[in-house]
Amino acid sequence: QKYTLTLMIRDYLSVFSLICFVAAYGSENSDTPETSGGAAAWKEYLPQIHGVLRPRFEMDTENGKGRFALRHARLSLGSDIGPFDYFFNTDFCDQGKVKILDYYAGVHATRNLYLRMGQYRMPFGTEPFLGPATSVFANRSFIGKQICNFRAVGLKASWSFTAVPLSVEAGIFNPTPITEHIVWTDRFAYSGKATLKPGDFSLSAGMMSVLPGGIRMNLADVSAGWSHGRWQIAGEYMYEHYTHSAYRDVHGWLAYADYKFPVKAGIFNRMSVQLRYDGMTDHSSGQPDSDGQLQTDHAARNRLTGGVTISYIRSRDVHVDVRVNYEKYFYRGTTSVSPGEGDKALLDMVVSF
Repeated sequence: QKYTLTLMIRDYLSVFSLICFVAAYGSENSDTPETSGGAAAWKEYLPQIHGVLRPRFEMDTENGKGRFALRHARLSLGSDIGPFDYFFNTDFCDQGKVKILDYYAGVHATRNLYLRMGQYRMPFGTEPFLGPATSVFANRSFIGKQICNFRAVGLKASWSFTAVPLSVEAGIFNPTPITEHIVWTDRFAYSGKATLKPGDFSLSAGMMSVLPGGIRMNLADVSAGWSHGRWQIAGEYMYEHYTHSAYRDVHGWLAYADYKFPVKAGIFNRMSVQLRYDGMTDHSSGQPDSDGQLQTDHAARNRLTGGVTISYIRSRDVHVDVRVNYEKYFYRGTTSVSPGEGDKALLDMVVSF
């Protein structure tokens, strides 16, 4: 297994190294008279390469134990080919594991209509789409990590209205995990959402239907956000229903605020403070046990998170964030808390390019 993993990582890195070399070669030669009609023509099709590196230290403040981890080491590439686009996104170290995340191709069929086929996040919710480079907290919310964390293989269509700042998207997907593309089925997964962005506000609502373990789970979600100047405020509510009364309904929620301001502190030029409150009721991941019953995989809990981030901002896509968070958990009195699931302090460094 270790040998296979080593070969896998080596092959991925070889591919990315080749792409970087080709991109650099094309950039150096595209402006010369000899290549202006050749390399310059295909230069626009070369992929843009982005990445996120995220080392961290966390401590369980209730028992004094801690650990270091490389939370993410993501590399992505993508570009446009006329009206078409493509995107690859792989995490080479998600706490020691290689994960193939997003691989898809799309086409802007008309000015308003966009079609995408491949593997990616199902269109549903707002918080689940915050990645390591865009989240303002060290850990994702319960909504984004436990209740709704679905990537799938399928087809989606998006329509952007011209007269109003409204977009709608909907898709049909395999119900199986993203590692299983060969299973034939007549029971698909579905999702869709609508997003309205009037001025500084953002409003979203969506529905989802999935079968992670053969039992259909139907979800609904609403979210609202406001971003203006130094402030960003958002809230979201998610509801999950298990068909045939396989498990009791689940509720999840969050609300947070983030305030940014410029500073001059050595190499750093921005600081921000954050506060979040999120929670969830007892939740099942939808995987039946040996008796075919759903069990509680995530106990009901509430959490208050406070954070301070100091950043080196080079551009919108190139920045380094050093983040300190403290999480205070609130469980029911009878809940047994495993190590690492209670109060903790976290130190994150997020390098994005």
